[in-house]
Amino acid sequence: MGIIEGFDPSKVICAALSSGGQFADLFLEDSTNTSIVAEEGRIEKVVAGRDRGCGIRVISNNKTYFAYTNDTTEAGLVELASVVAGGVRDGVDPGDLGPVSKQVAEGFEIKRPTASVPLDEKIDIVTRADKRAWGFDKRVKQVRVSYGDGFRRVGIFNSLGEWTEEERSGLVFVCNVVTTEGDIIQTGYEPLGGVIGLEIFDTTSPEEVAEMAAERAVKMLSARRAPGGTMPVVLSSEAGGTMIHEAVGHGLEADLALNNLSVYAGKVGQKVAADIVSVVDDGTISNKRGSSFFDDEATGTDRNVLVENGILKSYMYDRLSALKWDARSTGNGRRQSYQYRPIVRMTNTLILPGKSDPEEIVKSLDSGLLVKKMGGGQVNTVNGDFVFEVTEGYVVENGTVGEMVRGATLTGNGPEVLMKIDMIGTDLGYGIGTCGKDGQGVPVSDAQPTVRIPEIVVGGGVAG
Repeated sequence: MGIIEGFDPSKVICAALSSGGQFADLFLEDSTNTSIVAEEGRIEKVVAGRDRGCGIRVISNNKTYFAYTNDTTEAGLVELASVVAGGVRDGVDPGDLGPVSKQVAEGFEIKRPTASVPLDEKIDIVTRADKRAWGFDKRVKQVRVSYGDGFRRVGIFNSLGEWTEEERSGLVFVCNVVTTEGDIIQTGYEPLGGVIGLEIFDTTSPEEVAEMAAERAVKMLSARRAPGGTMPVVLSSEAGGTMIHEAVGHGLEADLALNNLSVYAGKVGQKVAADIVSVVDDGTISNKRGSSFFDDEATGTDRNVLVENGILKSYMYDRLSALKWDARSTGNGRRQSYQYRPIVRMTNTLILPGKSDPEEIVKSLDSGLLVKKMGGGQVNTVNGDFVFEVTEGYVVENGTVGEMVRGATLTGNGPEVLMKIDMIGTDLGYGIGTCGKDGQGVPVSDAQPTVRIPEIVVGGGVAG
């Protein structure tokens, strides 16, 4: 049985457009979530809950009018739609509603859905990782293990007659470890997740996640200060796609690019990267954290080519930006929940693999830095300047990977770095995250092959 039931969605849309408007939709959501956190060697928090509600939106004269409610009866929704309509000023003629066309997403294959797994088993997963992290080394002083899952039933109905329904599952598991030695404090972080069930731990166990985080934190204690200066850098595929997400991806979101808030504004059809660089945003990849069959506006997700052989091909659009700039939505309208309006967001963003052997890329460095893990950073989308933290890096001399270093940062400019990339590996590694924008967070994945940047500024941090 579908999630949109017990009421006529056309009545709600008609009420929403009673003062006019270009477009209207309702977003109905029924979700269950579980959150488990271990700290100080014990389970500190176990929260399980359910939430159901609906957001109603009207776009008129390229402005958004939005409200949400937990009353999902027909009377409650029609009343809310009328409230939204009451805010519309100088509404355009909405015309007739389109013929209704319903689609139900088939869903990604999930072998052990989180909703079918007992809470005790989930708690045990957290406990196992917590124990392994604490037992890894006596220098481990703090451990935080968090598990979160969610199951959402989503129904979307709009004034074009598009009616989509989809069931979405997600899981994220994170281990954070802090180590100390003398006055030196270091951290290790390892995440795991996707649109997947508990079978994810069949490939990587909770203990392995804990070990990766703890080992990184312990090794960093003896790492020397990173060298500073302008030098060649190889970003390993293990580093995930933090740089492509932040330094490039956000700048290709239409609401930023077409409001001149991006360094890529007005550059469609122009060369913005080296010939070997191609970038896509793909919400269709099975079981990745940013994937779904439809976005949160009933548009089918797609494999959107953003940069092809160095040429900027397209921005990412939602319905509002598509209306404003006479384009088509690319399936990138996303929202945190029914309580938020949709905005342009990435899904799974990646640099496509190239033709070089990853090991040969590293061997090509006479002297430089190999980055295996990236941390957080800051990006100015207007001019493309960025600063990123390196959480795991190694010096390379004469093509040989040497000792670990700590405290490194990468400073540069997104378009300039894309232009400089001169080797791209055949491999591809994914990272996961929750992307924040305009007060909302949505699940995403980012990926890149091993890439060589022949010249970038490396900042050396303070030891310890």
